[in-house]
Amino acid sequence: MKQNHHNQKYKTLKMNNKTLLKNLRCIPDFPIKGVNFRDVTTLFKSAECLRIMNEELYELYKDKGITKIVGIESRGFVMSSALALKLRAGIVLCRKPGKLPCETIQETYTKEYGTDTIEIHKDAINENDTILLHDDLLATGGTMKAAYDLVKKFNPKKIYVNFIIELVNEDLNGRAAFDAGTQIDTLIQI
Repeated sequence: MKQNHHNQKYKTLKMNNKTLLKNLRCIPDFPIKGVNFRDVTTLFKSAECLRIMNEELYELYKDKGITKIVGIESRGFVMSSALALKLRAGIVLCRKPGKLPCETIQETYTKEYGTDTIEIHKDAINENDTILLHDDLLATGGTMKAAYDLVKKFNPKKIYVNFIIELVNEDLNGRAAFDAGTQIDTLIQI
C-alpha cells in the first residue's frame, strides 16, 4: 500500500514493463510549452504492447467481479474494450455532451481554464454492477474524478479506477482528487 500526503491508502501496481516504456512516445512542448506529452498511441499501434497491457490489466481485475468497464473518451475506449472482452464484461462509454443518443446523466467539473462536462447513458449502470473506470493517463485527475463521481450516482456495488500511465509529480498529484480508499491501479508510473 502506498500513502500520499493526505494519508489516503491506495493499492498501486508499479509494473513499468520495459517494452511499454520503450514504446511510449514523449512529445516535448505539447500541447503547450513545458509539457512533455505521453503519447499512448504508440502503445496502441503495437500488437505486442496491446497484448502486454491487456494481460496486465486482466491479472489486476480477473477476480474482482467486474461487470462493466467505463471507458473515458476517447483513448480510454481502446483498452477498456479489449479488457471487457477478456473479462466478459460490458462496456459503457463516458463521453462529452451531445455524443450519446439516449437520455444521459451528466457531471460537470472544473479544469485549469474553465469547466467541462461528461455524460453516461441513464440506463448504463445499476446497483448490481461492479465497475472499472479506465483512462489512458492520470495527471491532475480532474476528468477521472468527474467520471468517478458520475458513476457513484448509479450506486454500483464497487468502483475500481485504472490508468495505463500515471505521472508522479507533486505539482499534479492526481490521486489526491479521489476519496480515501479508492483503489487506483496504474501500469506505468513516470
